[in-house]
Amino acid sequence: MDKHQTVAYIRVSSVQQNTDRQLVGVERYKDFIEKVSAKDTERPQLKAMLEHVREGDTVVVHSMDRLARNTKDLLDIVETLKAKGVSINFIKENLSFTAGTDNSMSNLLLTMLGAVAQFERELMLERQREGIEAAKAQGKFKGRKASINSEAVLADINDGLSVRKTAAKHDIAVSSVSRIVKANKEK
Repeated sequence: MDKHQTVAYIRVSSVQQNTDRQLVGVERYKDFIEKVSAKDTERPQLKAMLEHVREGDTVVVHSMDRLARNTKDLLDIVETLKAKGVSINFIKENLSFTAGTDNSMSNLLLTMLGAVAQFERELMLERQREGIEAAKAQGKFKGRKASINSEAVLADINDGLSVRKTAAKHDIAVSSVSRIVKANKEK
């Protein structure tokens, strides 16, 4: 095994999305694959990757927005890697940050492109909220259909099944069961 490894951090926002298009043709020793939103700072595979890499290793990421959703997090993660002696390559942006070096132009580009990506995301979310509000005002927006059978959940609770066992039985979060029980009590 080589002393220095190239590892990949691959992330998509939801379980339904496919990671296959990221890092096609890029050779690496190990992949850390995550199917979770980057807005969540508690990403197990990101933490595992940060713990796994050692001085001299290289991390490859498809694009900056796969690593972080905001500029601060992006800069923090890149600095954490560089402080460990780890280099990072962003394939889409064609940017590399090598441990032990400080390239002011690369740092400027990282900050600017990270800020642009954050701005684009915020604009998209703002347009989405505006569209939903407009649809609600016209009576056209109903939200997504409930995916939890509240009656079945309540029946199990009323039959004496615990909140945790009910959640496990219906493959939902404990908080979802608690919310259903609370909403039923408020009726």
